[in-house]
Amino acid sequence: MDYKIKLADGKAHLVSITSAYFKSWQVWQVKFKDGKVAMLYKMGSEWMQRNEDFLEAEVLEIIGYTIDRIIYKRTISF
Repeated sequence: MDYKIKLADGKAHLVSITSAYFKSWQVWQVKFKDGKVAMLYKMGSEWMQRNEDFLEAEVLEIIGYTIDRIIYKRTISF
């Protein structure tokens, strides 16, 4: 699904966020409009990205917070 995220630079960006499983891990694929893709996963309360991904710490936190809200909305709807 597409989400509008306001990043640290103050600009709103449209990103596509989808979830999948890699082995036993739930991962989240984030696609930006410029074609860049990042894979995120959560360890405890900390959001992480693959070594080859490009996100800065602030951007990772903002996207992780958005994913947490998506998960929360999914769980309360059931």
